[in-house]
Amino acid sequence: MTLKIYGIPASRAIRPIWAAEELGLPYENLPLHYASDAVKAPAYLAINPNGTVPAIDDDGLVIYESLAITLHLARKHAGLGLWNGTAEQDAHILQWTLWAATMVEPLTTQWTQHTRLLPAEQRNPALAESALVALGKPLAVLDAHCARHPYLLGEVFTVADLNVASVLHRLADLDAEAFTSLGEWHRRCVTRPAALRAFAMRQKAA
Repeated sequence: MTLKIYGIPASRAIRPIWAAEELGLPYENLPLHYASDAVKAPAYLAINPNGTVPAIDDDGLVIYESLAITLHLARKHAGLGLWNGTAEQDAHILQWTLWAATMVEPLTTQWTQHTRLLPAEQRNPALAESALVALGKPLAVLDAHCARHPYLLGEVFTVADLNVASVLHRLADLDAEAFTSLGEWHRRCVTRPAALRAFAMRQKAA
């Protein structure tokens, strides 16, 4: 059975799409818009009662939350490269994924909402700026780590890189001079062939 990924590529659904591309998995993308009536309809609420995207149906296993989905796909197909390893490596994959979800994504979301997602009259430039300022500390942590390692777990790209890079992808205002190593790491991640294929879907649908 084909993996079904619900959500337009221009949403957090890009994360499981990127993971599926990295793993070479056949999948069907059902492009539900996050702001459409379709995600509030009973048929979709039976899949994801939160009424958000993404969600997946993986041969009958239904999961929502984008980072949980990428972790599931990587671990299920561990021999394909995104999840290789020891218990120590597994722990670091979880560490970086939860770090991105708790330390970074709330701030990138705040910045994005108040720079381009909300209607102009609802945007608060002060909130956008405060999010950028607050991001300085966690991004400095990531930059210092990237100065010592080409990827988050060392020499090899894993789902940890995919998750953190995708959380940071919509933050266009990274200070290149302040976070040089972070920027180089991020470019290595998002210029991978699988990432380029995934983000091309996002551009095509825009």
